[in-house]
Amino acid sequence: MSHAPLPDLILEPLVRAALMEDLGTYGDVTTRAVIPAGTTYQARLNARQAGVVSGMQIARIAFHLVDAGLKVNTLKTDGDAVAPGDTLMTIEGAAASILSGERVALNFAGRLSGIATLTASFVAETKGTATRVTCTRKTTPGLRIVEKQAVVHGGGFNHRYSLSDAILIKDNHIAAAGGVRAVLEAAKASASHMMKVEIEVDRLDQLEEVLAVGGADVVLLDNMDTDTLRQAVALCRGRIVTEASGNMTLPRIAEVAATGVDYISSGALTHSAQTLDLGLDF
Repeated sequence: MSHAPLPDLILEPLVRAALMEDLGTYGDVTTRAVIPAGTTYQARLNARQAGVVSGMQIARIAFHLVDAGLKVNTLKTDGDAVAPGDTLMTIEGAAASILSGERVALNFAGRLSGIATLTASFVAETKGTATRVTCTRKTTPGLRIVEKQAVVHGGGFNHRYSLSDAILIKDNHIAAAGGVRAVLEAAKASASHMMKVEIEVDRLDQLEEVLAVGGADVVLLDNMDTDTLRQAVALCRGRIVTEASGNMTLPRIAEVAATGVDYISSGALTHSAQTLDLGLDF
């Protein structure tokens, strides 16, 4: 599956910061000490596990920021499924440059491929339903844009990117504002016609109040057991978009999707994904 890449311009500052962190104040002293000037090699970025790749665009940027003269050939694009032993990318040119960019390229590609792979596992559990899997804001600080893009590479969808994208009324907002009616009326009074409103509920009586008051586009059904979710979806059908969240672990996704909920959001996609094992071989 192919996906439109983000502009390199957006990703370069993240990759540049990671390279500066790794190169320190004096560059790669090991490589300078042991690799003769002018040594060239072709390296291969290989998969050592099956999964879905993400971060190929970032790996290319990392190598080119170290040395624009490196020849990078991307064989697998972000969103592709891979098997152990598959070559994802070849990098040819100065050996010192390849070695200096190796760790940053692998850190990004392994981390993001892990997210894409876990997301693909969640999405597979929704097969045969119309339910979409989406991420949350539980991302690594500073890396949200690439982690959310990895979710897309895995076949998932993105929730809001930041607090400024949409009005999402959580339980603490409801408590501080004085209840469901008060908080929805306040949101309706201030929201732009372009701004979606979502409200969180964890009980059916709260949901009934939300539906009676109106003003919300989406309801977040939080930490409900499957039977309660089924009842909630039946109440909402045709009236408001539904999102199930809270304790959305991989073994539970199929039964939750079977309730007919529109979206399942899970922070685990980004905060609990294991790095996909990738390696750079000379």
